[in-house]
Amino acid sequence: MDVIHFPEDPRPSRWVHPVLALGNFDGLHRGHRKILDRMRRVAEERGATSVIMTFDPHPPRVVRPDKAPPLLMTKAQRLEAIADAGVQGAAIVRFTPELSNWDPETFVRTVLVDWLRVAEVWVGANFLFGHERSGNFSLLRVLGARYGFKAEKIDPVRYKDFVVSSTRIRRLVSEGRVDEASALLGHQYFLDGTVVRGDERGRTIGFPTANLCTENELLPPHGVYATTARIAGIVHASVTNIGTRPTVDASGRTVVETHIFDLDRDLYGQSIRIGFVQRLRDERRFESLDLLREQIEADCQRARVLFNRLSL
Repeated sequence: MDVIHFPEDPRPSRWVHPVLALGNFDGLHRGHRKILDRMRRVAEERGATSVIMTFDPHPPRVVRPDKAPPLLMTKAQRLEAIADAGVQGAAIVRFTPELSNWDPETFVRTVLVDWLRVAEVWVGANFLFGHERSGNFSLLRVLGARYGFKAEKIDPVRYKDFVVSSTRIRRLVSEGRVDEASALLGHQYFLDGTVVRGDERGRTIGFPTANLCTENELLPPHGVYATTARIAGIVHASVTNIGTRPTVDASGRTVVETHIFDLDRDLYGQSIRIGFVQRLRDERRFESLDLLREQIEADCQRARVLFNRLSL
């Protein structure tokens, strides 16, 4: 997938009459995937190039940093997911205070027309753009007619009783309802990172753990979770503790540590993806290491039963 940045990079000459999906795409949830699927199908039918356009940093970081939410994905994770969806190009607009003051027509003319020369633009039904979010789909369609491109929208996607949105998914993750978040995402909520050296205390009680250093912003709340661990393309069942380890550590430092079932080898320095399946319990302090060991055994047994039921 070609990746270009505004304003530094020119549009690649091999991009033919780009059909564009425009949005933030944080989490690449079911609603985003519907937009991408429709956009990609239209592009294929016309022999055009399928392209997404998104912003970096996330616009709220610039216009209201005190209220900007933690993101579901890093930029690298977002681009990986978009490429996996079969999109041919990504156009990333560097969102600056100056750009945030552009009126909708200036944005359309400068970015969509002069830079990308789009043939068609797809957005979600609630997409807003321009200074103080003053532009909506109706205005985008008017501007498209003026500048020679077509504008289309996708209605909100519902999953069971809920409208799928990044905001709702963030709330579910922050409440530890990772199974519900995954249902709206259409994939597990996950963290990527590198295994770093810890105090190796888990090994001494029979449950070695991989300690994760991650750049993901949104951690589920402290507790124990049934998880998957993807290492070098292979998915393993696991349990993950997020918290301060009050039984063995008085520092109060939050760590993410994963015990991977039936795997006991040196993972230091390796990349790992932790996917969250279900919350098992709150983190709590135990009076002894023996009681902690018994609880971890119970956690692992409960997770194995869950994995068997889910055929993971």
